[in-house]
Amino acid sequence: MNRRDIFKGAALAATLTLGAAPALAQEEYTIGVAIPSATHGFMGGLNFHAREAIARLEETYPQLSFVLATSGDAGKMVNDIEDMVATRGIDALVVLPFESEPLTSPVQAVKEQGIWVTVVDRGLSVPGIEDLYVAGDNTGFGRVAGEYFAENLESGDNVVVLRGIPTTLDNERVDAFTAAIDGSGINVLDMQHGNWNRDDAFNVMQDFLSKYEDIDAVWAADDDMAIGVLEAISQAGRDGEMWVVGGAGMKEIVKRIMDGDPMLPVNVTYPPAQIATAIELTALGLVSATPVSGRFIIGSQRITPENAEQFYFPDSPF
Repeated sequence: MNRRDIFKGAALAATLTLGAAPALAQEEYTIGVAIPSATHGFMGGLNFHAREAIARLEETYPQLSFVLATSGDAGKMVNDIEDMVATRGIDALVVLPFESEPLTSPVQAVKEQGIWVTVVDRGLSVPGIEDLYVAGDNTGFGRVAGEYFAENLESGDNVVVLRGIPTTLDNERVDAFTAAIDGSGINVLDMQHGNWNRDDAFNVMQDFLSKYEDIDAVWAADDDMAIGVLEAISQAGRDGEMWVVGGAGMKEIVKRIMDGDPMLPVNVTYPPAQIATAIELTALGLVSATPVSGRFIIGSQRITPENAEQFYFPDSPF
């Protein structure tokens, strides 16, 4: 089974409305794609899939051209988008906001100029601006992890949580995780932002370890953060005291689950290839009368030692 087949099967929560597609008034179209830089594993995979999708679509549809911009902060992303509109005359924008709040007004300004807007992964802080929203199931991502904690910890056990960058999707994940463990008696000792970054997560986990003598499990909520967390635990000499659940299906993490690593019992899927889905749907709306407005949500699944082989792709960039 290949990656595409798995994530098609995972798209159980996908819903697309039969709304209007982008206008078909011209024969050639330019699509702007604005995404964060490859600063960590997930974004590395996302950048890979974005470039792969663009190359494939340019070959398939010669009437399409693309402008790809990557940015390491919200300010540069805003400038990139404004430049796409002013100098490249884009007909559609596919954007994965670096952060929700700073990108909301600039993306809304793009929409108000009659340009099709597809938002990916991290939602804007004002709902309904975009024509199409493509993402993993963030509520499901938090819920699936929380259910594992509730099933495998006892009342009175202690956990710590690492959050991502402040975004709507991070809120959705944490709210769903919290709801899933509600009533279980599990104590959440602390929550801090690790920003989906290994180094930040290492520092946060060092702080947790210095403050709390009894930690039974860690929800890292991201595989890059999980690697930073594991390094901090190892350096503190506290291996074996706790287990860690990350997320997104990084191949190194999945391989350790396959091998039965007790520190990494499970993982939760959240595919970086969702950017390819967003670009392809946007392109399809431009070159055809296919309706593509609405929401396309790719469901989250639990990766266990029993099914990990299905999610292990050694040649993947992530």
